[in-house]
Amino acid sequence: MADAHAKKHDYHIIDPSPWPFVASMGAMIMLLGAVGYMRWFSGNEFELFGLNLATPWIFYLGLAVVLYTMYAWWSDAVKEGQEGAHTRVVSLHLRYGMIMFIASEVMFFVAWFWAFFDASLFANEAIQAERVQVLGGQWPPVGIEVLDPLHLPLFNTVTLLLSGTTVTWAHHALLHGDRKNLKIGLALTVVLGLIFSYVQYYEYAHAPFAFSGSIYGSTFYMATGFHGFHVIVGTIFLIVCLVRAMAGQFTPQKHFGFEAAAWYWHFVDVVWLFLFFCIYVWGSWGAPVHG
Repeated sequence: MADAHAKKHDYHIIDPSPWPFVASMGAMIMLLGAVGYMRWFSGNEFELFGLNLATPWIFYLGLAVVLYTMYAWWSDAVKEGQEGAHTRVVSLHLRYGMIMFIASEVMFFVAWFWAFFDASLFANEAIQAERVQVLGGQWPPVGIEVLDPLHLPLFNTVTLLLSGTTVTWAHHALLHGDRKNLKIGLALTVVLGLIFSYVQYYEYAHAPFAFSGSIYGSTFYMATGFHGFHVIVGTIFLIVCLVRAMAGQFTPQKHFGFEAAAWYWHFVDVVWLFLFFCIYVWGSWGAPVHG
């Protein structure tokens, strides 16, 4: 009887799961909550089906549902891998999925780079009557003091490059069965990621320009801010990998979760290099430096 139910192929059909439905409901609640949050923040109402949803709590409720769904869904995926469901073919397809996800993230950042280059390269074009007046026909716009690229931005660049080195060290340690250096490398990467996030927070708190009021500030904060969000997500990803590594869940043969985290972290590194050279260095060239 056991042989009749034994798996004779490399493919895995997952059991019925509630998480896709729960995730979609959580995302819908977050969407409505975000609108209500913004309406509440601006002092307005948000009426839907006769109810005033102008409150921040609906957004936080949706966020809680989404976060719990992520935890539960990925826990199920880890359990499936431990039970042997992640065969050679399934593991290959998981890697394809991660590659496609990172490719979509690349295009996401292309949009913000595009916005920055459009504003900076065509500062003399009066697409709108007031645009030349606002920009002063130059980039960075007249009256903008920029951040010194050789100060905190350079420090953060070195920090992220070091983190890329430590996560690669951890990966090689895992491949060679060196669990001690795997944990040390992962822990150092997490610490460096936290340092980067704190330094960027400090930089934002002391920046001489705001998000609103200039197209320079808007394009700067959208590009660097979304990258900072990705660093936070990547740091959480690595913390989970560190916990799993300490629990002995990774082996030299089975460690796609760690491999995906390392790919994501290297993607974050590369995007930051483009941000540093294009926005901090080239994009602020010739402008007065703050402080």
